[in-house]
Amino acid sequence: MYVVLTRSNRGVTALRLDDAGSVLGEPEGVAETELPAWVGRVERERPRWVWDDSTRWYPALLAAGVRVERCVDLRLSHQILRASTLTAASALANAPLGPWDNATPLAEKAPASGALFDFDVEPATDAPTDPVAEFALQREAVAGAAEPGRIGLLLAAESAGALIACEIKAAGLPVRADVHEGLLAELLGDRPRGSERPARLEELLERMRAILGTHDVNPDSPAELLKALRRGGLQVASTRSWELKEVNHPVVAPLLEYKKLSRLQTANGWNWLDTWVADGRFRPDYVPGGTATGRWGASGGGALQLPKQVRGAVVADPGWKLVVADAAQLEPRVLSALSADRAMAEAGRGDLYEGIVASGAVKTRAEAKVAMLGAMYGATAGDGGRLMPALTRAFPQAIAMVEGAARTGERGGTVTTRLGRSSPPPGEAWRELQEGASVQGASDALQRAARTQSRSWGRFTRNFIVQGTAAEWALCWMAGLRGRLWSLGTGQFADRPHLVFFLHDEVIVHTPAELADSVVDELRAAASEAGRLIFGGLPVDFPITTAVVDNYGQAK
Repeated sequence: MYVVLTRSNRGVTALRLDDAGSVLGEPEGVAETELPAWVGRVERERPRWVWDDSTRWYPALLAAGVRVERCVDLRLSHQILRASTLTAASALANAPLGPWDNATPLAEKAPASGALFDFDVEPATDAPTDPVAEFALQREAVAGAAEPGRIGLLLAAESAGALIACEIKAAGLPVRADVHEGLLAELLGDRPRGSERPARLEELLERMRAILGTHDVNPDSPAELLKALRRGGLQVASTRSWELKEVNHPVVAPLLEYKKLSRLQTANGWNWLDTWVADGRFRPDYVPGGTATGRWGASGGGALQLPKQVRGAVVADPGWKLVVADAAQLEPRVLSALSADRAMAEAGRGDLYEGIVASGAVKTRAEAKVAMLGAMYGATAGDGGRLMPALTRAFPQAIAMVEGAARTGERGGTVTTRLGRSSPPPGEAWRELQEGASVQGASDALQRAARTQSRSWGRFTRNFIVQGTAAEWALCWMAGLRGRLWSLGTGQFADRPHLVFFLHDEVIVHTPAELADSVVDELRAAASEAGRLIFGGLPVDFPITTAVVDNYGQAK
């Protein structure tokens, strides 16, 4: 059974549908104040709730102590169905843009080097929507899809992810503010007043000034810093850390230390602590589906980063433990499953990189890692490019898959993940440049620019299929784990083992200490289940590493 919820100025209207989508009875009006209790009663029938946006419904239910098992998040599902090649012929995909199309068109922002998958997503609009009509369109699109089972699983996982994001924020990551303050003091010195620099940063700055023989050094301004470095005799093109590490000069060490500590202060310093940690909890604002590949984004608080320097402040409650788990070498394993490359799957029976060494493709584990990164991100030079021929000979199916995705992108085409999320097409500016370069008499400079742009988009689509499918695996892992954790305990949501943090292929579960071993078992079982759901019987392992700790800093 489905229950479609709609809000209006008259309150909430609930409409029940059977599994075939047919209406069951008359719409039911529910007062806003009575909604949590009403949802709690209906939840006993195990419906799948259908609503426009989980963030508009679920937080209030959680605050009232009501957890729901399943939902259909129409906005997230609409974004997937609108763009997927599996539903390209559907009425939904071919309809004019409307209020459900709340995301900034991904094609309008071409990927930049180092940030291939960071696209802007605008918050949902307040334009009138009809959830019942939209749900019917979505069901029709899935039913008519090239592979309904694949896209259906993706929509279910995406909607489960929306529930999980709300639950993580409601539960919060346990953070000891006093411990965090202590760690900052050790690294940066006492809390500065006003716009002062912390003592440690000021000390490093004085060292840089002394080495360069000038007080005209501002490490917080890349442009001014670059001028100061060049005046000091350093021939550098930028102030990026990777370039500075190649320079043999005494100012480099304090400068790199300054940059590292400055990032810490900006991202997770005293202001972060004051703004984002309250009542012993950090409540991250995740954005499920916030990037083109389906990886989560964040709308504030640095939910997708927690530097190692301050992880010791993430401390389990008394009588509780943190179970930290991450999927080992997830993206290479996803590639072996996507391509059905049995040689690579066999190499991944244990440590995948050691398996690649054992195959004879490379000599060391470090080379194996570089080679795989080169394959997934399109290395043509350096060690990654040098190792590609041997990797191609050892694992031809896997390399052929990413090469094919790259060629598709270079032509301006679209690629699709295992479950059906499709890459955005390049924007109008991309196509104009390609067309201009193909005209007879086009300048060499224009043709070079077009080739560079084409290769850039090819690198995007090359990795899209791997990163996007890895994001699908992670969603299925968390969705399965969510149900397993609920079955371990009793009482309210926060009294049972529950997810409190997620970062691409890593999760943290906060659990009563006596259930920690059971949580580890469920984490592993959910990982195996996610692999079977997405890839069926392909012989690809998805091992995870786990650590049961009192604070996050002990995990690694």
